[in-house]
Amino acid sequence: MRQQERAALILCRLEQLYPETPVPLDHSDPFTLLVAVLLSAQCTDRKVNEVTPALFAAGPEPAAMAALPEAEILAYIRQLGLARTKARHVKRLAELLLERHGGEVPRSFAELEALPGVGHKTASVVMAQAFSVPAFPVDTHIHRLAQRWGLSSGASVTRTETDLKRLFPRQAWNKLHLQIIFYGREHCSARGCDGTVCPLCRELYPRRRSPVVWSKA
Repeated sequence: MRQQERAALILCRLEQLYPETPVPLDHSDPFTLLVAVLLSAQCTDRKVNEVTPALFAAGPEPAAMAALPEAEILAYIRQLGLARTKARHVKRLAELLLERHGGEVPRSFAELEALPGVGHKTASVVMAQAFSVPAFPVDTHIHRLAQRWGLSSGASVTRTETDLKRLFPRQAWNKLHLQIIFYGREHCSARGCDGTVCPLCRELYPRRRSPVVWSKA
């Protein structure tokens, strides 16, 4: 099966499994999404969702967050990995939103990536999910599965993003990146599938497979 054929099959199967793609991180607006994505680095979405209700109650918008002492922000997120660094970034990010952007989350990759703690992946999530700008955020699940499914060499996250954008239609990017994440978590995890176990891997590589039964876990 050629690479483009694999991509088309993947798009079809994931749409069947995940016609709806809610954002895994709880948020109410672009600011709370931005903070939640920043906090999710080296941490599960579930754990982030456990701590953000109290944090967002205290700092629901940039002015309120900037007014919080860094120690108070840290107290809310202490159970997350890299909590001290994240607390510093959240406070400074809120301050910069006030100083540079009138208290609004900017709508450009360059301006987002200039904020503390905001890399290209975080900026891509915000652009895609808050502002509906086509983007293809690549997390560990997507990077791993793109290589496993023969869509990219996996040489780097940047290369994976470029390859996926080339293979899939632009209008599918924002939904597809979530669909791949959901599939990686539920069916094709690093430990749960070696490229021969889950339904999609077996359909992509039929010589390795037993009969495929398509059902959502």
